[in-house]
Amino acid sequence: MMSKFDGNALRSLAFACMFAGAAGGMGLPQAALAQPAAAVRGLPDFTDLVDQVGPSVVNIRTVEKASSRASANGMDEEMMEFFRRFGVPIPNVPRQQRPQRPQDDEQPRGVGSGFILTADGFVMTNAHVVDGADEVIVTLTDKREFKAKIIGADKRTDVAVVKIEATGLPAVKVGDVGRLRVGEWVMAIGSPFGLENTVTAGIVSAKQRDTGDYLPFIQTDVAINPGNSGGPLINMRGEVVGINSQIYSRSGGFMGISFAIPMDEAIRVSEQLRASGRVTRGRIGVQIGQVTKDVAESIGLGKAQGALVTGVEAGSPADKAGVEAGDIITRFDGKSIEKVADLPRLVGNTKPGTKSTMTVFRRGASRDLGITIAEIEPDKPAAKTAEREEKPKASAAAQQMGLAVTELSDAQKKELKIKGGVLVATATEAAARAGLREGDVILAIANTEVSGVKEFEAVLAKADKNKPINVLYRRGEWAQYALIRPGR
Repeated sequence: MMSKFDGNALRSLAFACMFAGAAGGMGLPQAALAQPAAAVRGLPDFTDLVDQVGPSVVNIRTVEKASSRASANGMDEEMMEFFRRFGVPIPNVPRQQRPQRPQDDEQPRGVGSGFILTADGFVMTNAHVVDGADEVIVTLTDKREFKAKIIGADKRTDVAVVKIEATGLPAVKVGDVGRLRVGEWVMAIGSPFGLENTVTAGIVSAKQRDTGDYLPFIQTDVAINPGNSGGPLINMRGEVVGINSQIYSRSGGFMGISFAIPMDEAIRVSEQLRASGRVTRGRIGVQIGQVTKDVAESIGLGKAQGALVTGVEAGSPADKAGVEAGDIITRFDGKSIEKVADLPRLVGNTKPGTKSTMTVFRRGASRDLGITIAEIEPDKPAAKTAEREEKPKASAAAQQMGLAVTELSDAQKKELKIKGGVLVATATEAAARAGLREGDVILAIANTEVSGVKEFEAVLAKADKNKPINVLYRRGEWAQYALIRPGR
């Protein structure tokens, strides 16, 4: 039996159909009737972009000389990327049959992507793709292979430049990152899992994403997987606007968030690498913190901006310039400091020895201070004294790896949202070379999860010390793998 509501609904629908038919008969434009559908825009077509930029994208393989006591670890070369960058456990799959290199003392180490920066053979990629490699092999889309020379690599920005002996190569066109808009379409080309010239696409999710002192990343939802590292991020004009570098993951898998190094930052680094093989950065010798809204209002600054000086290093450029703890640095060389991360980027990009001007807000008034930029010190390995102090707390196996670990408190586990793991107290020698440092949290070792120090030591004692040992660790919200090579 039809309800009153159903009957009314049918009558309304019939009336609407009759009116539509009458309207068509009276000669109303069909476009007016279909106006909502006409407003829908089609999806972009990337085929021309692939044809344009694809030949400039290269596959990068790295080879490492095996020691006389080490054997092949049974992993495909594309899977090695997992151990070096992404927090994804290696699946248990059969080793693919590939043509083997004739040298018995070499083995595949990793795989990544890159792109041709200049027609005479300079290629840009990520520093972590070529880090520690004894040989770098670049494969072009026309299947030509070249042994590349590493010109330089900068770990702070994860940018590297290699050189192949070739001319007339199809170089990329570098885009203006300043024109990049959140929401616009972008495309990536790379070699995920060794699958060369793979194209993925998405949109720009955010710009100026703060994940480090020197890199305001471009965030996208473009699918990035192991092997994509070092490949280009391309806008719809066929211009390279970034280098695909990282993913964000709590589970270890791709979660729709990936990061690219802005091309303007990468070019600045590459110019120094090509000129001298290294990157120099400026420093002024201050410790800084965020300026909160409450603090800004209470001191008369007006809005929350700038970098709050929490400490001044004795004898540093800032000390000599008269900077005091409690000052708020609001401008550097005429550029406004909107947030605390802006200052280290601006100072770091300033050539050491440069005389600059810095504006500080102190006790209700702004003043300009002249300052001469010094050079930032390179990263130093952990002190030997600290190693000697921590060794008695570690087993012989852990000492061989340069590691000393402690238990995580329940509060730390809750904060990190993990059930187990151990806290790195010191990381020296082999562990430091692998990239581990104090404060990291080790979640698994040798593909085995660890709940505490006792289990960590037990797993480590059974591991083959003649082979690289994989370690899954957390640093803040980031999870990634490292390969520790004892005795190297």
